[in-house]
Amino acid sequence: MIKINVDMNKCQHYGQCVFEAPNIFKLNEDDKLEYVATADDSELGNIEAAIDVCPMQAIFIVD
Repeated sequence: MIKINVDMNKCQHYGQCVFEAPNIFKLNEDDKLEYVATADDSELGNIEAAIDVCPMQAIFIVD
């Protein structure tokens, strides 16, 4: 399992991560980011892509 953390103090809710990893990240009805804190290993490529496109660099994989 992959553990994910988003620094919500940095996140500006641009939603770029949603396009890269829609099973992990979503924008709610208030356009605020929501995410699951753990994901299956098969999502690693999508999560890494989401990390790369985040303009605020707010997404991290936790060891």
